[in-house]
Amino acid sequence: MPAASGGGGGHVLVIDDDEDLLRLLSMRLCAAGFRVSTAASAEEGLARIAVDPPRVVVSDVRLPGRDGLSLFAELRGTLPALPVILLTAHGTIPDAVDATSRGVFGYLTKPFDSQLLLEKIVLAMQVSAPASDGGTAAASGDEAEDWHAGTVFRSARMVELMREARMVAASDASVLIRGESGTGKELLARAIHLASPRARGPFVAINCGAIPEQLLESELFGHVKGAFTGAAGARVGLFQAASGGTLFLDEIGDMPLALQVKLLRVLQERVVRPLGSTQAEAVNVRVLSATHRDLDASMAQGRFREDLYYRLDVVSLTLPRLDERREDIPLLAIHFLQRVAGKYDKQITGFAPDGLEALAKASWPGNVRQLYNVVEQSCALTATPLIPLGLIQRALRVPALEALSYADAKQRFERSYLVQLLKLTEGNVADAARIAERNRTEFYRLLQKYDLTPAMFRPDGAETDR
Repeated sequence: MPAASGGGGGHVLVIDDDEDLLRLLSMRLCAAGFRVSTAASAEEGLARIAVDPPRVVVSDVRLPGRDGLSLFAELRGTLPALPVILLTAHGTIPDAVDATSRGVFGYLTKPFDSQLLLEKIVLAMQVSAPASDGGTAAASGDEAEDWHAGTVFRSARMVELMREARMVAASDASVLIRGESGTGKELLARAIHLASPRARGPFVAINCGAIPEQLLESELFGHVKGAFTGAAGARVGLFQAASGGTLFLDEIGDMPLALQVKLLRVLQERVVRPLGSTQAEAVNVRVLSATHRDLDASMAQGRFREDLYYRLDVVSLTLPRLDERREDIPLLAIHFLQRVAGKYDKQITGFAPDGLEALAKASWPGNVRQLYNVVEQSCALTATPLIPLGLIQRALRVPALEALSYADAKQRFERSYLVQLLKLTEGNVADAARIAERNRTEFYRLLQKYDLTPAMFRPDGAETDR
């Protein structure tokens, strides 16, 4: 069945072998403003996805040949950011529930409420929207607000974390943000500041592990003229500069013990005394801090003060590693690509499917920061609109050979080859068979094997053979 027309609400692909159900769903979804394509099998669905990628896939679990769960598994590997909604009979509910735990967007039991399906599709559209369309972080329910602008997520772990961040932002409690290097601790701190009553005040950040102890004290508390050799003039400290707003102390676990004592006094008394001064100055600052270190171990070893720890850790938030939120990797990669493509003045439309799959499956010891670097390097080196797998592997420094069985590799190549050939010839089977050096009968058998219809590739969508 050819694609059905609809409004500008986004492209939905519906896969089911029940023609009556396909016709009914097409009518309802088109009436709701969606553009709808349909397919009667998993293979035909994959072919349509290759030709015209949808924003959401709705698929029956029971399909001829490959079932909907197998289809989902393949899409999960090749297009992990594409939301899939499964339609299931009662007998396949356990399989659908298991698929949900592995990342399927949702499932509905037949017979289902069409309004509920519409609601799920709308939500899936929000999740799959490009960053420029406001789709990042759509799952958090705060699409209209920009307090977490730049924080891209759809995973349950991040949705829950941002919900907690929003709640704690309303108070003035000190927050300790834990997480490995590169997970985005400063970005989360900035989001908390923007969601807080202090949002109109300054946000000041400092890395406590990157500045020598003598300079760090002056940076934090300021100094008067002549306080030490080289102090030719007075300097306002960061506590004073952040007054009325938020001070973010990154890598607090690296702060020297002597400064920990002075920081504790500031937090207790809410006053600072610049170096060389006899006068204390009141400050109105909310303190957020972050560390990648195990502070419990540091306290046990005497390298971090327990009383300071409890002052800083009124509320604790932990950022997951990137490999613990893999659902976010495609969204983050596309978000970063949109940011860096302009920097290199290149018209880049995205990643090759196998390249996006490589990103989704990588180990990411450097977390989000490493992902950004990989995207930037790939963007800088690409000469094509789609960033190929080879450049991503080069940036990841992994071997180029993908571990596939011979049968899987052959099947993937054949489908991709046929799709590219039919695109090139605009669905002209005679030309495609001649280029492939195969007779038309054999070529048609290959097309049938992958549910590829020549009309799918013709500009006018005509069904007449050429």
